[in-house]
Parts: sequence; C-alpha cells; structure tokens
Amino acid sequence: MHAFPRLLAVATAVPPYPLDQDAVVERVKLLFGRSENLDRLLPVFTNTGIRTRYSCVPIEWYDRAHGWAERNRIYLDSALDLLESATRQLLDRTGRDKSEIGSIVVVSTTGIATPSLDALLIERMGLGRTVRRLPIFGLGCAGGVIGLARAASQAAAAPGETVLFLTVELCALAFRRDDWSKSNIVATALFGDGASGALLSTDGEGPAIVASGEHTWPDSLDVMGWEVADDGFSAIFSRDIPQLVTTQLHGVASDFLARHGLVLGDIDRFVCHPGGAKVVTALERAFGLGQGALVDAWGVLRDYGNMSATTVMFVLERMLAGACATGERWERALMNALGPGFTAGFLVLDNR
Repeated sequence: MHAFPRLLAVATAVPPYPLDQDAVVERVKLLFGRSENLDRLLPVFTNTGIRTRYSCVPIEWYDRAHGWAERNRIYLDSALDLLESATRQLLDRTGRDKSEIGSIVVVSTTGIATPSLDALLIERMGLGRTVRRLPIFGLGCAGGVIGLARAASQAAAAPGETVLFLTVELCALAFRRDDWSKSNIVATALFGDGASGALLSTDGEGPAIVASGEHTWPDSLDVMGWEVADDGFSAIFSRDIPQLVTTQLHGVASDFLARHGLVLGDIDRFVCHPGGAKVVTALERAFGLGQGALVDAWGVLRDYGNMSATTVMFVLERMLAGACATGERWERALMNALGPGFTAGFLVLDNR
C-alpha cells in the first residue's frame, strides 16, 4: 500500500526589525523627495493591505546606497539565522532529533549562496553527514508550494525518512533607492523578509500530501522575475497578473484537480500565496469564493507583507493553528502560489 508523505509540523521565523507601513511611507518621501511622480505612486502603499513587515536590517539601512556584495553578505548571515530558528522550532514541535533528518530541500531566490544554504545549515547545526541536499533557486513566489511538493517527493521516495523543507526570502534587501520605476515602488510597498519550514515523513501524524502539480503559461517569461543590476536584484512585475489570475486560474486549477480525480467542490480550505491585495481579490474570484473569504491570506499579508516563497507557508501555519484552536474539522486543502515562469504551483493536503 502506497504511503503518502505527511506534514508533521510547520514553523515560521521573522528577522528582528519590524517595518510599520506608515513609517515606510514617510521614509520613502524623505528618500525620493516630493514629486508628481511619487505622489501618483504613494497610494500603492495604502492599497496593499499591509500594516507591518519585517526586515533583516533596521530601516535606517535603506537611507544609503548599497552594492551587491554587501547585500549578499547580509543575505547569507540573516538567512542562516532564520533557517536555524525554523529548524529548531520544527524539531521541538515534533520531538524529533536532528540526527533523524535524512534530506533537506531549501528554497530561496533573493540571494546567492555557494556552498548553498543547506550545506551551511548542516555545518552550523551539526546535521548528519549523509543528508541529501536539494537547493532550489529561481521559483520566486511559487517556491513555497513547488518546493514543498519537491520535499514530499523526497519523503515518498524514502519511506520512513524525515525530510526537512525550508524556505527563506529576504526580499526587502532588494530595495534600490535610486530606482524610480513603478516596479521598484511596488516592491518597496509589498516586500518583507521571513523564513519557514516543515518536517515531512511517511511515518508520523499530520495532513497527507496527496497531489501536486504545476502549470506554466506560454509567452509569459516577462510577467514576473528579477533583473540583475549592478547594485542587486530589480523586481519585474506585470500589471496583468491580477487579470490573468481572475480569467485563467480557475480553469488551470480545475484541470490540475481533475488529473487527480478531484473538483473544486472537494476543497474546503484554500491556502494561497497573498502576492498583494489585488491578487488576493483575484484569487477569491478565481476560486468562486466570497469577498474576504481568504481570511488567512489577508491576515498574513497585513501582518508580514509579501515574503515571496515563504509567505504561503505562513498562511498554512495560520490555517492549521486556527483549525486546531477552534476544533473545526477540514478534509482537503488546496495550496496555490504563482511565480516566475509564469507558473502556478498546486498541492493538495488531505486531513481525513
């Protein structure tokens, strides 16, 4: 009998510096100076639905120009701290020992690490020397769902083994003070820093990961991504993303579910990456939900902003904690995130 991988625990971590959205707006005004162009873009900050985000550097850091080498050094140090925090939480919550970890999957697209973050974590925490490593770069906001699916595949291929899935994104480091483009302003209004993790195994208790899949749209490479500049990454966003979600995601999600003998009516929880307020509204329309129905996605967006791949794991943790606190039963959850490619990632959790 085929044993599905199970989600034993989920954990999240944020860096030490909270960024109040109102304070960010005042900082942006000081940095860019008042202009007609800036005044036109400032409503982006209030329309995001974000109140607080977290940063691995204090807000004063953004006042000065910073090169790529400095940004990446900060990324390496901060990312490792956050990954260790998430891993220790997972081990505490499951009662498992670090020696039991057989595989590590680490997703991150906001910095470069060679040796990769998983190798750095093995060395820092003294993990097993035979751990199988899978670092994944380039998935962007879709990385939380697609990376978790890859970790589930690792767990299914090695029954009984404990697989550690981690994602860390330090998006706020990409702020570029001399870039007046709309994409940079949108990124400045949306992005925050954070990390998350999960432990998976076919041996243990928790929701089963029973299906996963992806859809990559044709001629969509310019919808979302990074452009590499001399001083770091510059965000690329298409204004067409909410419209694409509204008009096409329903069909794509339905096709994915049909391949696994399911329909949208079989899903009673939707765990979606909140890319921004317009995207969450578009997701509610695409899945035929009422306005404001994606409560957990809205809550994570409000409290943490868009942390790229990490964000959907925060939504998952909030959904699981809420169900546990209320005792409310759920049977199937659909996880969904969209990222560069342009790609939709899907994953089905079965809690029966």
